[in-house]
Amino acid sequence: MSAIGELRKISTDKKTKAEKKADRRDNKAAYLFLAPWFLGLSLITVGPMLVSLYLSFTKYNLLQPPKFTGLENFTRMLGDERLHNALGVTFVYVFVSVPLQLAAALALAVLLDRGLRGLSFYRSVFYLPSLLGSSVAIAVLWKQVFGSEGLVNVFLGFFGVEGQSWIANPSTSLSTLITLNVWTFGAPMVIFLAGLRQIPTMYYEAAEVDGATKWQRFSRITLPLLTPIIFFNLVLQIIHAFQSFTQAFIISGGTGGPADSTLFYTLYLYNRGFANFDMGYASALAWVLLLIIGAFTAINFWASKYWVFYDD
Repeated sequence: MSAIGELRKISTDKKTKAEKKADRRDNKAAYLFLAPWFLGLSLITVGPMLVSLYLSFTKYNLLQPPKFTGLENFTRMLGDERLHNALGVTFVYVFVSVPLQLAAALALAVLLDRGLRGLSFYRSVFYLPSLLGSSVAIAVLWKQVFGSEGLVNVFLGFFGVEGQSWIANPSTSLSTLITLNVWTFGAPMVIFLAGLRQIPTMYYEAAEVDGATKWQRFSRITLPLLTPIIFFNLVLQIIHAFQSFTQAFIISGGTGGPADSTLFYTLYLYNRGFANFDMGYASALAWVLLLIIGAFTAINFWASKYWVFYDD
């Protein structure tokens, strides 16, 4: 009996070794296919991030070797009034444009969810601005639309209202960029529409039998069940808004004008790094922006437990 057990053990050991050899061969093949991704991650993402982190502690003008200065770049930010203005402009842009954008996206998603004829066509048309909104061409077009002789003033002229250059006026220039960001509601709208399609119709049918109005069905059923989608869109759009650059660069000619009213944080970072060749300070600004985005993302995740409803 013991001899048979020994033979079984030897057979099992041989099988295990064969399987391990096959697993190692499969792992090598997997690593081979993943090698381009790992190479790109190292050379394009991780490597530049580490270099940027080092440069944030140096004085570097692209022409001379970096000189280590410790925390000087970060302490310098405390007295940088133009940076403080850029932060204010960016916060206003984020806190105003993102809620308006999500509200417009949700409203249109609810409208399209009613089963309009040609739904795929309308969905494509409304999604198109999200693909083009951050492009240079749309920024140039936006500059023409809100210029002194743009379409907005032509429209106002029909009602006898004398227009102005909305972009050249410091009190309205930021509003044009906010409007542009709200206009790019297509991506969150499509996500909202997918979420609405996942809500069981039996909830609405039961509420209708109980005499609930349309607003009650929306506020008591649709919104609570859609909060995970709202949370997802909120996090993504806040990150995207903090990273906005192209629109302000094109509309202001890269200066953030007039009177720094469109000076986004990213635009100021770009000017410090590539216009003033203050790459060390620009690297420090980039890492502060990363911390700001990370902080807002963490706050959203922390606050989500108080208002996000998961139906499980």
